[in-house]
Amino acid sequence: MPIVPATPDAIRRAAQALAGGEIVAFPTETVYGLAANALDARAVAKVFAAKERPRFNPLIVHVHGLAEAGEYGLVNEAARKLAAAFWPGPLTLVMKRRSTCGIADLVSAGLNTIALRAPAHPVAQALLAKAALPLAGPSANRSGRISPTAAAHVEAELGDRPAMILDGGPSPFGIESTVVSVVGAEPALLRPGAVSREAIERVLGAPLIAAKAAERAASPGQLPAHYAPMTPLRLDARVVRADEALLAFGGDVPAGARATVNLSQSGNLEEAASKLFAALRELDQAGAAAIAVMPIPATGLGEAINDRLRRAANRG
Repeated sequence: MPIVPATPDAIRRAAQALAGGEIVAFPTETVYGLAANALDARAVAKVFAAKERPRFNPLIVHVHGLAEAGEYGLVNEAARKLAAAFWPGPLTLVMKRRSTCGIADLVSAGLNTIALRAPAHPVAQALLAKAALPLAGPSANRSGRISPTAAAHVEAELGDRPAMILDGGPSPFGIESTVVSVVGAEPALLRPGAVSREAIERVLGAPLIAAKAAERAASPGQLPAHYAPMTPLRLDARVVRADEALLAFGGDVPAGARATVNLSQSGNLEEAASKLFAALRELDQAGAAAIAVMPIPATGLGEAINDRLRRAANRG
């Protein structure tokens, strides 16, 4: 089905498709997601097939809020604090999975944990309300490729594999949710994202600990090679060659690249995050030998931006 504007009627039809076991692409405030009824193992399998995603890589489940999350995961005090501060919004919480939750085992890749998020995007919220289902929703792109921040990106990646692509405009944050494990006694950062480490630590009143290997396996977005364009990336570039495209940041930009996209001339990390994936897609089409990436500060949202760039540069 072609891209359709996310009108109330289109959202109603998308909800019907989800109830019937189909998969639907939808906008969130982070990136576009590929939704399936998380209670339906066959529907969830369609998501893995459409994305060509390895089945050991778990999915995030989108819910209305903490009350619904508590039906599927074990909510502790840390989860309550973080949900109160950041839900609905771009924060995913990994909890112990309830044995009676009903979510398809494939969603959690057979693990005893579950990743849950309450999205803030009005279309995502409307789709959750109309479908009245928990929605497994990884990014709507082929596994390992650049995440989509517009409906056209989804169509370019997945074609007619989704039953419908709901167009809600560009994703405001443009980078995936932050993932925090609240399974252990001390919350752990599994994936940096649209909510900064500093903001989370202020709410908790304590630092996030480093994730253990077992916890990392419970989180989406942990593959060493991910978010990658076809063109190789060269990180921390301070000069650029004539056969390279340039992903720039800040006001002091070297000249001479085949093509240049500046994530933020003013050095604003929020602007840079919102433009990152679209910029990589644009430069991937420039016919360059490589994409040179200027240094980006590692503070605040810069931690998440640099995480994505490192994974994109890892050719496996």
